[in-house]
Amino acid sequence: SALPVIAFGEQLSKDTDGTLTTVETLASTAICGIIHSVLGGQPLLIVGVAEPTIIMYTYLYNFAKNQPNLGERLFLAWAGWVCIWTAVMLFLMAMFNAAAALNRFTRFAGELFGMLITILFMQEAIKGMLSEFSVPEGKDQSLPIYQFQWVYINGLLGIIFSMGLLYTALKSRSARSSLYGAGWLRNVIADYGVPLMVILWTALSYSLPTKIPSGVPRRLFTPLPWEPKSLQHWTVAKELFSVPLAYILLAIVPAMMVAGLYFFDHSVASQMAQQKEFNLKNPSAYHYDILVLSFSV
Repeated sequence: SALPVIAFGEQLSKDTDGTLTTVETLASTAICGIIHSVLGGQPLLIVGVAEPTIIMYTYLYNFAKNQPNLGERLFLAWAGWVCIWTAVMLFLMAMFNAAAALNRFTRFAGELFGMLITILFMQEAIKGMLSEFSVPEGKDQSLPIYQFQWVYINGLLGIIFSMGLLYTALKSRSARSSLYGAGWLRNVIADYGVPLMVILWTALSYSLPTKIPSGVPRRLFTPLPWEPKSLQHWTVAKELFSVPLAYILLAIVPAMMVAGLYFFDHSVASQMAQQKEFNLKNPSAYHYDILVLSFSV
């Protein structure tokens, strides 16, 4: 699950002007994943960043940066209060057995939610490819790599690498039924084909002619975790009480939406994992998993 987390981190970095990056998404996913795999009732569930979460954080950032008493400086602290209220609400949901409402949802509702997530993935992929044909915001357009011909080539390379990765990844998934190669090799390709294709196409992106300027194609920017700009993100707890009381209480409103999103997303994923065709031996643990999720938030 590291690949979508890295992609979400890049999107979050663009939407929050670098306030949150891949460093934070990877760290949070790793911590929450370890907690749930050790303590969760259904440890195979993937806990991490999803597209609805990115959309919510983007709205929070756009709201906070336009508030004179918050701004970009206190955005993370205010988002911390949103997470605190979200954790409290999820804890209360677990205590009062709110997951019992899942009995009213059919499998069709769960599949619809899964389709929504898929559409959001596709939407962001298309937006990402189109953005490769334009100059990033805040960049000096007089630089050579932002001249029309290089921006156009950057966009074409983005489409070639994206579609090539998609095609080869899909083909590798069906390698198990192929007539070529040894059985163990086909199984390895089918199981690990997607990350292998990511490595392959990344290597191909470095094999371009030397006449192409550095920066074409564009690459993922990730700040080092020990840089001063990144270190301040690990000390947000010290600024929690710098947020005005009115905004602390106002954080309850987005927290209600985030709690509802997390509750529905996690519970529906648990329900979908409990289908009869999977032949799971352990019973469901909906209420307990929501409790663990509340401590992870």
